[in-house]
Amino acid sequence: MNRMIVSGGLALALVAGLAWWLNSAPTPAQSELPFAAVNAQESDAETEEGAEATEEEIDTSTIVEMSMGNPDAEVTLIEYASFTCPHCANFHQNQFKELKADYIDTDKINFIYRDVYFDRYGLWAAMVARCGGQERFFGISDMLYTQQRDWIGNGQDPVAIADRLRKIGKVAGLDDDQLEACLTDNQKAKTLVAWYQENAEEDDITSTPTLVINGEKHSNMAYDELKEVLDEALGE
Repeated sequence: MNRMIVSGGLALALVAGLAWWLNSAPTPAQSELPFAAVNAQESDAETEEGAEATEEEIDTSTIVEMSMGNPDAEVTLIEYASFTCPHCANFHQNQFKELKADYIDTDKINFIYRDVYFDRYGLWAAMVARCGGQERFFGISDMLYTQQRDWIGNGQDPVAIADRLRKIGKVAGLDDDQLEACLTDNQKAKTLVAWYQENAEEDDITSTPTLVINGEKHSNMAYDELKEVLDEALGE
């Protein structure tokens, strides 16, 4: 069963809940890793009016789409996934490898990856992945999915998860200063969540992984089925 997103008032709920995500991050006193919005001032969930106002003020055009393949291809595949979703990890360790070899590396399609945030850990992981820019994003993403069980652990220790995410970033070539700059960027965290909200509502995303192929939504599927859909879209 895929990870499900609660629909109905999604944007409002996520904006209101962002304060909890940010304030519950480990503080520098608890961990050497000062995650985004450790010093956030919001202590209470925002009212509906406040949440709507906050959403309107966030400019999501600053978020870079992470893509591979041919940007001019006739077929665009958008994957909606979460770094804390086990089915997304399975997809990336299986179907995605074949997809990349057959369609992305051969420039047959344009592939776009979009984050879904179920929890604060997924947000933290995304900020680590994006810390290296477009060039390192997919390499770090692969590490996050391959090592998903290891860095999440039992999911009960934010400090340990923070430390393990930091180690992944450092193995990927990021230094302490880079990680600190990325993970203490409060505005970036808020913008990423608002960007996710916009995308999820526009494409009616209700579970992960979800694939959107030339505007048509598909649930997770075996590679043979995905290949059939792509070949048909490509006219092959």
